[in-house]
Amino acid sequence: MLAFESPLATSARTSTSCNVLLRELQQIWSDIGESEADKDRMLLELERECLEVYRRKVEEAANAKARLHQSVAAKEAEVATLMAALGELNLHSPIQKEKKMAPLKEKLASISPLLEDLRTKKEERRKQFADIKNQIEKISGEISGYNYPNDTMISCLTLEDQDLSLRRLTEFQTRLQTLQKEKSDRLHKVLEYVNEVHLLCGVLGLDFAQTVSDVHPSLQRANQEQSTNISNGTFEGLEQTINKLKTERRIRMQKLKDIAGQLFELWNLMDSPQAEKNVFSRATSILRLSEPEVTEPGVLSTEMIEQASAEVERLTKLKASRMKELVLKRRSELEDICRMTHIKPDASTSVEKSNALIDSGLVDPSELLANIEAQITKVKDEALSRKDIMDRIDRWLLACEEENWLEDYNQDENRYNAGRGAHINLKRAEKARITVTKIPAIVDNLINRTLAWEEEKRALFLYDGERLVSILEDYKLTRKQREEEKKRCRDQKKIQDLLLTEREAIYGSKPSPRKSNSFRKTNGYRANGNGSMTPSTPRRNSVGGATPELLTPRSYLGRQNGYFKEMRRLSTAPINFVAISKEDTVSTYTSVCDSELGSPPHS
Repeated sequence: MLAFESPLATSARTSTSCNVLLRELQQIWSDIGESEADKDRMLLELERECLEVYRRKVEEAANAKARLHQSVAAKEAEVATLMAALGELNLHSPIQKEKKMAPLKEKLASISPLLEDLRTKKEERRKQFADIKNQIEKISGEISGYNYPNDTMISCLTLEDQDLSLRRLTEFQTRLQTLQKEKSDRLHKVLEYVNEVHLLCGVLGLDFAQTVSDVHPSLQRANQEQSTNISNGTFEGLEQTINKLKTERRIRMQKLKDIAGQLFELWNLMDSPQAEKNVFSRATSILRLSEPEVTEPGVLSTEMIEQASAEVERLTKLKASRMKELVLKRRSELEDICRMTHIKPDASTSVEKSNALIDSGLVDPSELLANIEAQITKVKDEALSRKDIMDRIDRWLLACEEENWLEDYNQDENRYNAGRGAHINLKRAEKARITVTKIPAIVDNLINRTLAWEEEKRALFLYDGERLVSILEDYKLTRKQREEEKKRCRDQKKIQDLLLTEREAIYGSKPSPRKSNSFRKTNGYRANGNGSMTPSTPRRNSVGGATPELLTPRSYLGRQNGYFKEMRRLSTAPINFVAISKEDTVSTYTSVCDSELGSPPHS
């Protein structure tokens, strides 16, 4: 390898070579015989040619230097531009300071790798920006319905790419993440809307695919080629569709509820079998549901409504042919309810009048049936408000029944015999005596309750068509009169016994003994086979049942007539016990006591 020589050494060696060649050239010219003038001319030409060669070389060198300098400057400028675009620190400045005096080739050699690295980095950065840009454009297009918005970042990136810094890349990435989150939220919301549309379409029996396709074709799951549209227009379309479907659901639900109500009414009127009702169980199930709770597919479909409507029409026609029978049946039900609650039924729809009105054609049977239905409802409501008082009436009637039983028991001469059931009757008699003592308080409390009810309702409390307060007042008066008559009867018996004893002492004869059987009654008792009496089943009726004859206030008042006539006859006519024979005396006494024992109980 040859060592590089210094410029001075090279110049000296070149100068020596030139001198040697010049002497040799002069010797050749001398040998040739060239004149001095020719020698000087040729030497001058040689010098000019040498200067021209030097000049050309200098120019070439200068041009090369200029090109190198321009190349270095261009690359340095590109490096600076790339660093500014990439947002890199100016790492080339220290190198420039260190190699400021370095040859151009060294500068070019040092800056070229840096430039290539920056170019590679710029290309990668551009690809990152392009990828983010495409994603932003795609998501923005989906959100805006592919009406590209005026996105500042996308516009800047499209027009020029002078700013490719990490800061701007981070901004784009942040923007992309925001759009991705918005897209995710919108997809979730669209999915909720689509699911709600699917539910509503199922309930209404509509074509779900066609419904969502009318909003946007991308919402149909069968369409996998196109991404789901999540624009505001899609949201508005889905919201409008949902509102429309909800309105339709509300209309159909109300219509089906009305039809189901008619079905129940007709079924009750026609006594339709359960199997016939089960066919429309899906349609009638919505009566107890609210709108959001109706989720069964097809329950509000037009087919279901049409089937229910057809059934209503069929039953309506059948009802028309059986209307008279239905009217009489409902009237019978009304009378049963009134009888159980002791309310007098409305006479305007009695069986006779209903038959006459239907046969004459003056009244539509449907109107008559509706009138009876209204009366049934009114009676049931009134019975509910009367329940407390009716329960107390039941208690009063039970006490009266116990009083009646106790009177029968007291007239039984064999009640203390050690027969079967005697101890049971004795216990019952003790309880009955306690109950009988409470009757006046029960009646007074019942009157007060009834008056309070009448004041509250501003109406009279009627019991089988008569005012209950009047019945109770009559009962109190009759009970008081009966107690007085019983006391008078006991006093007369004492006087009669005294007269009989005196007469026996005078005449020495004794009347035939009275048979106890003439004073005994079997009301409430029955023989048990050994001579004793056991209580029969108490004739107690609940408020809802028919009242026994002895316990009905109306019948009770009627039974008093004979008793009071006899008492008035005995009390108003003077009795001459001296003139009465023994037989007459016995018969008179028997008549009085029989009237007493035959009188109704204190009920």
